[in-house]
Order: sequence, then C-alpha cells, then structure tokens
Amino acid sequence: MTNAEHSVRGDAAAGPGTRAAAARAVLWAVVAALAVRQVAVVLRRPPGERLTDFETWSGATGVLHMAGSLYDPGRFTGTPFAGLVLKPLTASAEDALGVAWTFGSLLLVVALGFVAVRALPAPVSRRTAFLAAPIAIALLMVSLPVRNTLFLGQTSILPVLLVLLACFVARGERLPGVLTGIAAAFQPAVLIFAVLFWLTGRRRAAATGGATFAACTALAWAVMPQDSWSYWVHHLAGAGLGERPDSLANQSLHGALLRFGLQGPLEIALFLALAAAVTFLGLRRAVRYAQDGQLLLAVAVTGCVAVAVSPTAWQHQLLWVLLAVVGRVGTRASDRLVWPAVVVLVLTLPGKMLLPNVGALLPVRDNVLLVAALGAACVAPFLSRTSPHWSRPVPTDHARPVEPRFAWVPLLPFWRRVLSRPNLLLELLLIRVVYSAYAKVRLAATAGRPTAEEHGRQIHAAERWLHIDIEHWANHTVVGIPWLRDFFDYYYSTFHFIVPLTILGVLYVRRPSDYRWVRSSIGFATILALFGFWLYPLAPPRLMPGLGFIDTVHGVQDLDSPDFGALTAVTNQYAAMPSLHFGWSLWCGVVILLLAPKVWMKVLGMLHPLFTVSTIVATGNHWVLDAVGGAAVVAAGFGLTYVLCGPRRLRSGAGTDEPSGRQPADTAAPTAPEPAGSKV
Repeated sequence: MTNAEHSVRGDAAAGPGTRAAAARAVLWAVVAALAVRQVAVVLRRPPGERLTDFETWSGATGVLHMAGSLYDPGRFTGTPFAGLVLKPLTASAEDALGVAWTFGSLLLVVALGFVAVRALPAPVSRRTAFLAAPIAIALLMVSLPVRNTLFLGQTSILPVLLVLLACFVARGERLPGVLTGIAAAFQPAVLIFAVLFWLTGRRRAAATGGATFAACTALAWAVMPQDSWSYWVHHLAGAGLGERPDSLANQSLHGALLRFGLQGPLEIALFLALAAAVTFLGLRRAVRYAQDGQLLLAVAVTGCVAVAVSPTAWQHQLLWVLLAVVGRVGTRASDRLVWPAVVVLVLTLPGKMLLPNVGALLPVRDNVLLVAALGAACVAPFLSRTSPHWSRPVPTDHARPVEPRFAWVPLLPFWRRVLSRPNLLLELLLIRVVYSAYAKVRLAATAGRPTAEEHGRQIHAAERWLHIDIEHWANHTVVGIPWLRDFFDYYYSTFHFIVPLTILGVLYVRRPSDYRWVRSSIGFATILALFGFWLYPLAPPRLMPGLGFIDTVHGVQDLDSPDFGALTAVTNQYAAMPSLHFGWSLWCGVVILLLAPKVWMKVLGMLHPLFTVSTIVATGNHWVLDAVGGAAVVAAGFGLTYVLCGPRRLRSGAGTDEPSGRQPADTAAPTAPEPAGSKV
C-alpha cells in the first residue's frame, strides 16, 4: 500500500478566483464560529458537568490521583497505557488543565481535517482543493463524535489522527508502524490497521505496528501490573467498563445483540461469527480500494470494521464513519450527493431526529451509527477510479425554461428544474430532519401565557371589529350536535398529516417534476410559519379564560394551571398564528386543483380546506384570522417557489407539458459533468 497521490499541494496556489476566495473566507469564518461555540459550550458549564470523563480521571478525587487500581471505581475506561500517559498531567492545575485539554482537542480536529484533505484521491479539482480544508474541519466540528469527545474530555481523536498520519504523512515503513502501534495502545481495535498494512504488502509496517503495540502494552504492564491484569484479562480488553454494554451509547455489534435481548454463550457465538464476517468483507473491500488509489476510503472502511467488531464502540469513537463520506456511490450525477448527505446527517444528528418513534423503525433508530458503519464497511457500492462514471457521471436531465406567466415578477435562477424523481432514501431522511427541526423550533417559540393571552384579546377585538367573530357560536353549535362534534374531532386529529403525505407520495411516483415543485412550496410555507409562531405567540380560543369556549378535541383544560395540563409538555399550545392546519389543507386543495385529471377530484380536493377551516374554528383550536395567516404563508410559499425555480409547467420538444417523463434528447440541457474529486 503506497501513499495516495495528492493534487491538493499545488492546486490551491493556482489562482482560485474571487468568488472561490470569498467562499473560502466565509467557510473559515464558520469554522472559527464553530470552534468558539464548542469551547463556550464546554467551558461555560459548571465543574462536574463539563469534561465529565476527564474530570473523573484528573480531578482532585479522580482515579489518576488515587492509590490503587484505575478500574476499581469503575470510572476509567481507557487502556492501562492511556492511564500511564495521562497520569503525569494530574500535576497541573485542574482549571488550567481543562482549558488546555479543550483547546488541544480542537487543534487535533484541525490537524485531522488538514490530513484528511491531503489524502483525497486524485484528481482533485482546483475549487475542491481550495475549499476542502474548511469544509472538512467544519464537518468534523459539528459531528457527534467530536462534540461528544469535547464534552467528555476523551482521547478518541488522537488514535484517528495517528493512523491518518501513518498512512498519509509518515514516510518509510518504520514510522507508520510506530504511529499505528501507539494508536492501538490507546484504542486496541485500531490494531486492525496493522492487518491492512500486511494485506496491502507493507509487511514491515505491519510488523512494526504490532511490535509497538506490544511494547506499549508491556510497558504499562510492568508499571501497573494489577491494572493491566484487570483490563486485559478480567475485562477482556476493556469489555464491560464504563456504561452498560447494552446501552444505546455502545454502537457495536456486541451492544446491538445485547439490546436485541441475546445473552450468554449464544450472544457471544453470534457476535464472533458476525465479527468474523464483517472483518473479512470489510478488509477485502479496503484492500481493493487501497489498490485502486482510494487510500482514505480504505482507511475509513477499515475504521468502520473496527467500530463494528469492537466489544464496545462509544459514540466518541465513531469518527471513522465520517471519513467514509469520501466514497463515491452512484453512476448518475443526481445520486452523487446521496451517500455523503446520509453520512453527514447520521454523524451530526441524533437518531430521534432521523427516524420517527415507530416500533418497526426502533431497531434501526437505536443502532443508526452502527448501521452506517456496517453500510460503509460491507454494503455501500463505492465506485472504482477505473469506472467510466468516476469522473463523468450520467448527467441529470433538466427542463428547459419557459416564459413566465407574470412577466413583471423577477425570477432568480437559483436552481434548475430536474425531471427525474429524487432519491427516495435521501428524500425521506430530509423530510424527517426538516420536520424534526420544525417541531423543535415550534416548541421553543413561546413567550409565556400573559403575552399569548394579550395577543388573543387583540385578535378577538380585531374580529369583532370586522364582524367575523363566529368562533363562539360555531363552537357551541357543534357541541350541541354529538355526531357533528365527533366528525370534527376526528377530522382535526386525522387528516392534517394523512392528506399532505398522500399527495406527496402520489406525485413522487406519478409526477416527479411536479413533486419537487409542490414539495418546495409546502417547505417554504412551513418555514415562514415558524416566524409567526416565534414573533406572535397566540392563545387559541380554547385557552382564553373567560370567553366560554369548549375544547372538544383535547378535553377540559385547567386554565388555572400554568402548564395547562399535560399537553404543554409535548407541544407549544400558543403556536396558533398562522394556522398550519388550514395552511396545509389549502396547499392540498390548490395542488389537487392544479394537477388532478378529473373534475370530481378537483371538487373533492377543494372540500378539504373547507372542512378544515370549519373544524379548527368549531373545535376552538383557532381563530378565523389564524386561517387567514395560514393562507398567507401558503401563498408566500408558492410565490417563493415560483421566483426561485420558475413556473410549474415544463417545456418539452413539442411545446407541451411533460411533467413526469424524461426530457427528450433534443430539448435536454444537461449540465457539464463535475470534475473528478470535486466532492469533499
């Protein structure tokens, strides 16, 4: 295995252009802001809540200060060699040591980013060479492993950096082996890289790595024999130290099998069999990628194997998975971003944001990092550099622009209309992430009861002045008709999500180009609604004291309680203006009116917003003006989509609307393929 070619060294100095230079300056500013934020988040916490692992080692009562075994209190999870290296640090002042440790960890992250960029497989475009470093460091900063490492004060960045230095910076055979052996002395699973050295023909580096690991372990054994016996024999290379091995923090095969309820000899046998299979498949793929000139991908795949087969793989040890973002998956240009996007989302967001709380999805959600590691190690079909699609993917079909109906509207060519449907996995993942972010912001957008009730009185007064204050009459009329009350209650709680999701699903399958357009419009409308929730918290009629409204959906609310019952803990009850219940229903009606092929479908579609506005008013959940606000954000959503990507109708060769087909060759305007290596 030889060092990969590095085109980064000379390209950045070749004159990137003013626009790229400005982009690079912005990216470095983002990196600086992320670094400041990470330091602030860690150091602003009171002692005992920051650097929790580090303080249990080095604090005044930490295990490194105490006489006896490192592992007796059960708070130290590192190797005896790690304890031997860290023990001299306890002589420093505790506060100064914590600050120095945090800044030192950030410097390791920066160094890791630069080394990873140096290792990108050639050829690398000038633009990528110029922008890759700040992008790589920013991704590392926001990743869960780095954030977890900084919060806990762990050492897990160091083994990754040592391995990358061994593979891409160190020369010869001896120094790479020494660096790998030291990394394995901190994290034993890293010794698998010595096997990678051996399989790729670097026998001396492999032997040196094994010898260095043995020497470091022997040194620690000589100095701390009791601790070494406890770690290597009693705990079988650290298994069982720290948190429970079946906790969600342990993202290894062993942890997943324990969470599935397997125990004892059966679990051990199955774990060993699966670990052997993953090791065989993963190392075989890693050797192939190394011989293909994709050494960074080979390192990432091998690291993912180490994560999966280790008895314990805590979140801060999973940085290897993020390195797999360099692999190229897919022969089409439109598919190239799917794999890196999935890896980045999985490594930066918690599983609860990625997948809903559905029973069938819980095994995947609870083990999403392990699934990503196994996918990178054994499943993902990374392209070879010899593939004709490596540097020239199949171009994406774009629609030709048409003359806008409203010529006075200045259109911005922000994105070009794509004819093919988007990748389903990425689409579902992004929809889930956006909705999770929306739910969190919506829950946080509250200014308290007095402000919300004052706004409620303002809305009520405005409706009385406009003579549209029909909420009380509608509410009490419906309460007096049991079957109508039951119908509205059911409609309120059922159709809000079902109808929009059904429309999106049908359009995704039948009319993909229209799917992209309508999906963007509802996305813009939802984002705009968040500003309303944040700037104008509003008490709905059912939560206004003294007005006599009856909450037919949620039951009687205790208005004397500051929390208004259990609902406050799960949703922001003051996110009423604008009404997305009506906004989404109006969006459904407009989409059906525009796209449905039958008249009866159009009529049925327009009944949905009519039933919805009747429901939200009759049940006391919204004011009439809330529905007006919902209509406004939906109109703005359609308007923004129109401005940013043009009219909905597409232009084909015959001048007719062809929303769901593939653009004919004589009218397609595919973009030029992106130069190889342009994806960071």
